[in-house]
Amino acid sequence: MKIRKSLGEKVFDFTNVSFLTLITVAAMLPILYVVAGSFSSSNALIHNRVTLWPVEATFDNFKLVVNNSTFWKSGWMTVQIVFLGTLINMVLTMITAYPLSKMDLKGRKFFMLLIIFTMIFQAPIIPTYLLVKNLYLLNSIWALVLPGAISAFNMILCITFFRTVPDDLFDAARVDGMSEYSMVWRIVVPLSMPIVMTLLLFYAVGHWNNYFGPLLFINDRNKQTLQMYLYSLIANGDSDSTAGAAAESGIKLSPVAIQMATIVLATVPVVLIYPFLQKHFVKGALLGSVKE
Repeated sequence: MKIRKSLGEKVFDFTNVSFLTLITVAAMLPILYVVAGSFSSSNALIHNRVTLWPVEATFDNFKLVVNNSTFWKSGWMTVQIVFLGTLINMVLTMITAYPLSKMDLKGRKFFMLLIIFTMIFQAPIIPTYLLVKNLYLLNSIWALVLPGAISAFNMILCITFFRTVPDDLFDAARVDGMSEYSMVWRIVVPLSMPIVMTLLLFYAVGHWNNYFGPLLFINDRNKQTLQMYLYSLIANGDSDSTAGAAAESGIKLSPVAIQMATIVLATVPVVLIYPFLQKHFVKGALLGSVKE
């Protein structure tokens, strides 16, 4: 039976849809402009003829970027950070969230208070830098993956999701002689794929987009990440390698065109990964955020 909405509900729905549409359009316009610019000729960009559609479409911008060794070197460094950092994040989050999801754990409230404390009061930048320096982690990949090994917010999401697993399963597993570690990897993780995929997305995208950490802890130009490379390319106009390659190839390209093509290529991996995790993302974030 179809339920008729009241006038107030219709007004609310219209206002809500209109507001969300405006936000979506405002968020998409810059993205569409960059994508259109990356496929447009330098002449069209210089004369401001590009809006939301490529003008004098060309792939020269992308050809120059993919032939730049600095781009691939930075990308490979970022891939290593994403893989290693996400692996450490997931393992530590799982093995920490499981015991804290048990209401009968001794000292559980104390540990939860410590976790929540870190969400409210975070370590300042200078002490964090000095700690990493004194541990001799500067200019290493460990400086980017160890300080943020566990996210308190993601851990709470995981704890809440783990509570949805029926206790009868654990009781049956204990009767069969299964250890707590085996229950985590053979029962909890397989039944918690929505939150696992959600946290994978959170952690992986966080490492991929991390800019401040490499800026603070990495001084070696040969170890710069993709985000640092993008910053040097855009903010400082550091397009020496791409400009040199353009001159050698005889292609006349503007720095703006190269910047846009680099931004698009750096965004592609995240865009490709998201559809595979999307079906788990909503369920994992929703169930993990519901407080009993």
